[in-house]
Amino acid sequence: MANKRQLVKRRKAVRNIRKITRTMQLIATARFQAMFKRVSASKPYSEKLAEMVAGLAGLDVELPDSLLEAHSETPRDVTVVITSNRGLCGGYNANVMRTAIEHIDRTANSGTPCDVQMVGKKGIQYFRFLRRAMTEVSPLGDTPKFEMVEPLANELMARFRRGEATTVHVAFMRFHSMGRQRPEVVQLLPLAPDKKAPSGDSADAGAAAVQYDFSPEPGKLLEELLPATVRIRLFTCFLEAAVSEQIARMVAMKAATDAAGDMIKSLTTQYNRARQTSITMELLDIIGGAAAVQ
Repeated sequence: MANKRQLVKRRKAVRNIRKITRTMQLIATARFQAMFKRVSASKPYSEKLAEMVAGLAGLDVELPDSLLEAHSETPRDVTVVITSNRGLCGGYNANVMRTAIEHIDRTANSGTPCDVQMVGKKGIQYFRFLRRAMTEVSPLGDTPKFEMVEPLANELMARFRRGEATTVHVAFMRFHSMGRQRPEVVQLLPLAPDKKAPSGDSADAGAAAVQYDFSPEPGKLLEELLPATVRIRLFTCFLEAAVSEQIARMVAMKAATDAAGDMIKSLTTQYNRARQTSITMELLDIIGGAAAVQ
């Protein structure tokens, strides 16, 4: 059985670790709430923008510089992988990297070269360990802002327009709900607006079939809306990745805090047993000494 002094030191160390993990859990909870509000606030804008683009794309509009189709016959893919800058978030980065590598290998095996643009220190470190080719993107911080994501989106659109990339994908952790996040690889370019058929009663169908007059012309509107759609979609990916990261860290730190609590209980039990054993041995020594004197 371990020495009482050693048990006391171990229990004190575990208590200090529990304080740290508990604090990190509270910080992650606060950051999650802030990021979740940003994601919720951006959804109405992104959904309405996608609806407008889908409606305009359904018209017979010719665009000299369209983001709806590739500008080169030589296939080449660019994949943006979004990981975290910090650890202690469970399997968050491992799941994203596993999904991204599967996509990259599948693309390479099909004969399409794939350029990887890595966002996040953890992903950069992992690809360096694997000695895989990549382009490092400047860290965007724990709270991504639109003005930080916009240059990356502009660079991707410029490469797509020049024909340096025929497809652009983003690998990130999709946020579905508080209890469900899944790593996904989504296509950013060329844009594929959702053209869902109107559903519901006849009134809704009639409203969806209304013809609108556009000013300026639909072509000019699309020239403005398509780049905005790419930027907001990429920004949404970063927001959802940030929310998922905070959830993963919150869950991981809660599990660590609970494990530390269980360990403290176990060490306390061991300490009590060692203490009781020590007291019993001292009593036996006293009784033995008294019997020897008699």
